[in-house]
Amino acid sequence: MRVARVFPRKTKATPTDEEAFVGEPTLFVEADKVHISVAFTYDLPLAEKLAQSWKYVAPVEIGGPATGMRGEDFIPGRYLKEGRVITSRGCPNRCWFCSVWRREGESVRELPIRDGWNVLDDNLLACSENHIQAVFSMLQKYRGKCEFTGGLEAARLTPKIAEQLHNLRPAQLFFAYDTENDLEPLINAGTLLKSAGFSARSHNVRCYVLCGYPKDTFDAAEKRMYQAVGAGFYPMAMLYRDNQGLVNKQWSVWQRLWARPAIIAARLKQNASEGLKSTPGANQ
Repeated sequence: MRVARVFPRKTKATPTDEEAFVGEPTLFVEADKVHISVAFTYDLPLAEKLAQSWKYVAPVEIGGPATGMRGEDFIPGRYLKEGRVITSRGCPNRCWFCSVWRREGESVRELPIRDGWNVLDDNLLACSENHIQAVFSMLQKYRGKCEFTGGLEAARLTPKIAEQLHNLRPAQLFFAYDTENDLEPLINAGTLLKSAGFSARSHNVRCYVLCGYPKDTFDAAEKRMYQAVGAGFYPMAMLYRDNQGLVNKQWSVWQRLWARPAIIAARLKQNASEGLKSTPGANQ
């Protein structure tokens, strides 16, 4: 059975095989079923529109994280480009801004480990030690190329895991600074990673920093960016979006200043040359 997988928009993670489509159907496309995969809630209206176009090709089903659908076993290359893998689902944390624990559950479900180089788990470090070690063993064959872009929880990092991460020589790994309670664990994680051999100068130790949520301010957000830098991470500003996907344009402009390591490095260098304190102490 031929299943056309349709995506509302193209991202770095969108599959590129001949049965993956972005947007409207092309001429002469044939399929027995159409699956429209929606990752973000703000794409749901577009998905409904696409369903009207694709229904003339084959019966349509709309699914994906945005619909609240619980994820099952991960099949490489189906809804994520080859190389990106999910080895577990769910998260025990009940973060107010996150839908993972509502959709996948508060108990982490460990999945069969498939080969890949970019781990996108909801909370890999919340898995059992045996599972984490198995994931690291799988990644050994991709030495120098692996990534952890799903995000790692700083509070669960241990000296052993920090050392193993360094031995993998990842191209980049991301942690998260979402709430005030994340700061102290982030500082501790930065210390562990530095002790394991990571250098902030390499720009591969990254940190997602949530910004633009209700009552957030530019000054407060910028302070969090510098706190992340002070903890040993290059921040990646992540804008909060409501269910309609709306983002204030001013926040979008501001976010670009804190998205690319090269831009951040230039800003820090400029601040240093002007005698400004570029990396405030983590206790601020």
